[in-house]
Amino acid sequence: MSDNILSAVLTFSLMAAGTAAVGTEMFNGHHAAAPTRSVALAPVTVIGHREVRTEVAVDTHDAAPTVE
Repeated sequence: MSDNILSAVLTFSLMAAGTAAVGTEMFNGHHAAAPTRSVALAPVTVIGHREVRTEVAVDTHDAAPTVE
């Protein structure tokens, strides 16, 4: 019974807080942001070579071989 009441109170609180947050954003004036400094870098070409090496260890002392 108490969990139903707490759930309702939590839902109402979240709805009220959301309404207050949206209302605050709607009625507050927005100020222009200060310009951001940026740097342009030269283009870079990346060339990668892939080498695939596979190492398999087999234990021959068990009844059935296992791969690690």
